[in-house]
Amino acid sequence: MPRSRITGNLIDKTFSIVANILLRIIPTTSGEKEAFTYYRDGMSAQSEGNYAEALQNYYEAMRLEIDPYDRSYILYNIGLIHTSNGEHTKALEYYFRALERNPFLPQAFNNMAVICHYRGEQAIRQGDSEIAEAWFDQAAEYWKQAIALTPGNYIEAQNWLKITRRFE
Repeated sequence: MPRSRITGNLIDKTFSIVANILLRIIPTTSGEKEAFTYYRDGMSAQSEGNYAEALQNYYEAMRLEIDPYDRSYILYNIGLIHTSNGEHTKALEYYFRALERNPFLPQAFNNMAVICHYRGEQAIRQGDSEIAEAWFDQAAEYWKQAIALTPGNYIEAQNWLKITRRFE
């Protein structure tokens, strides 16, 4: 049974009802509607922590979705799952792919920065300050891009950039 037919909490039910209404009234092809259904089911599974099911739905949505903007959000969500699973290299790949289709995703830049910062901290713990600085510099570049897209967001990142003298 498709996830969209499973009853859940009030917010999930409301989202499903609104999404189903929109699918009926917005002029789209059946393929686009099907892609959206898989995307919606992927988001629902992801929010419940069912990452394998979410990935299956997202991959199917990617197979059907043709719009680059919509594909960027699917790729971004796949990146989120890989980040949650600690698969940072895969996550970075999906964030890059999302940004290729939509360069205005500050959350993708932020998540990439967080991964780079984490890798910098790992390098420090391993005693490799040169590699750590390279990771921190890369994190700074991604955070600058996120901040440029959404000034006023990512305050902690802005503070880190100032403290480390990486903010220009």
